[in-house]
Amino acid sequence: MALSLGSGTTTALRLAKSSSLLRPPAALCLKTHPSSSSSFWGLSPYRCQLSSAWRSHHCFRPAGGRKKSPSLLVLSKKKSGFAEIFLQKRMEQQELRRKGPKLKPGVISPRLPVPRHIPQPPYVNSPKVPKFSEKPQIQDTEGIACMRAACELAARVRDYAGTLVKPGVTTDEIDKAVHKMIIDAGAYPSPLGYGGFPKSVCTSVNECICHGIPDSRPLQDGDIINIDVTVYLNGYHGDTSKTFLCGNVDDEAKQLVEVTRECLEKAIAICGPGVEYNKIGKAIEAHADKYKYGVVQKFIGHGVGKIFHSAPTIFHFRNDAPGHMQVGETFTIEPMLTQGSIDDVMWDDKWTYVTADGSLSAQFEHSLLITNSGAEILTV
Repeated sequence: MALSLGSGTTTALRLAKSSSLLRPPAALCLKTHPSSSSSFWGLSPYRCQLSSAWRSHHCFRPAGGRKKSPSLLVLSKKKSGFAEIFLQKRMEQQELRRKGPKLKPGVISPRLPVPRHIPQPPYVNSPKVPKFSEKPQIQDTEGIACMRAACELAARVRDYAGTLVKPGVTTDEIDKAVHKMIIDAGAYPSPLGYGGFPKSVCTSVNECICHGIPDSRPLQDGDIINIDVTVYLNGYHGDTSKTFLCGNVDDEAKQLVEVTRECLEKAIAICGPGVEYNKIGKAIEAHADKYKYGVVQKFIGHGVGKIFHSAPTIFHFRNDAPGHMQVGETFTIEPMLTQGSIDDVMWDDKWTYVTADGSLSAQFEHSLLITNSGAEILTV
């Protein structure tokens, strides 16, 4: 479950001169500090020196997020009728997705009960978001065993939830099934009651970037849906998510999902003791750039363990933030990619974030343990 940089956050940056038509990304190098304006945490900025390559190539984007592509397609040679039809259909699909969010809030059912014998996280009975811990979580032998157990359960629940993704099934039905599986295992669904979140899992459909609240909307043929599962077992949180395909999904949506998964894999591959955290964002954005996808900057990965959200702050885009990985450390990487703008709109429920232009968004997430030889994926 991702943390938010917060809509009220400002950014202190040393920037190159730009046109008045351009503006910097929402956030770059930041340190953790609470703010009441964000969905989870607003993170206050610290000044950092950006590399000249970052300043010249990545700091500035047209208002609206990503560089706009030409609306006119010029062909050097006359294409066959089939090719022209294919290109026209692709352009029409892209145009439809740019017209704006298509999702609408459904009916949210009452909060599900949890048996009293199941231990609950300390934040459950408070409407406030828990304090963000600025210390990374370094696990001892017992902690590693507990993290493996919690993450293994989270992965099983995530994969079970994926089997329920079919046209006509509501996200509320998925939430109920996930809730039952978690409590039957003697665990607590970590999102339930986190800062007042009303459900046991996050279900983010199509243009929903993250934190979608399960409701009465039936899934439709061609949808994509991210299911974000976190469980609290034996005092430790295991956190993971995956984007699933519903029915017959078009090739463009499939590619977005696949590239997002590849971005996570490439980020994990560079992890190990002594590696700088900022290499994660560089690996992710380098791969996303090949397909001209946007990398959402507002939401971050985080430390995980006894505390749901803690340092380190994991940016998924290019940055020069300091800090390096330590043996025994546990944290998440959870990139979110979009077909279009990385700007977002927050619904009135104060949780659901959708892309501003209605373009599709996909996300994958794993919890990791840094070992002497690299990184162990705990949520496989």
